[in-house]
Amino acid sequence: MPIIHSFAPITGSYAKVLILGSMPGEASLAANRYYAHQRNAFWPIMSRLLHIQLEAGYEEKITAIESSSIALWDVLKSCERSGSLDSSIEPGTQTINDFQTFFSIQQKITHVFFNGGKAENCFRRYVLPSDDWRGAMRFVRLPSTSPANARLSFDRKCEIWCEAILSVLAE
Repeated sequence: MPIIHSFAPITGSYAKVLILGSMPGEASLAANRYYAHQRNAFWPIMSRLLHIQLEAGYEEKITAIESSSIALWDVLKSCERSGSLDSSIEPGTQTINDFQTFFSIQQKITHVFFNGGKAENCFRRYVLPSDDWRGAMRFVRLPSTSPANARLSFDRKCEIWCEAILSVLAE
């Protein structure tokens, strides 16, 4: 099974919010783009949240993220996984991104939102115990935008995501 690697973070200078996934899926890795699977709800949600056209090109979407107070990254730096499902990640192969350096640079981040349970579980297990965290930072799991998470409608996912993120951006 091959080792796969995540992407560099996307962030502007004034990020208050960090959205963390676990590891890009096969479609994203093949396209070398965050959330490239056509049925993933991430970009449709960001399009509503950031008031950009869903049909906008990837570079325009990235520019919108960088211009907002939002940063985007993954918890895992690398792992072995067959397919795209988080449940297929081989536990003993996981390496974690360098959050200590990231947060030392991105000092305005006050909220970390997890795109699903795997991202949250990995972060809480491997990152939180290893670093000295600022007491004001909040950690919140949001419903996964993955098409594998079909228990919530798109509208409900969008409502939850927008409410959570907009409440922080309004502060």
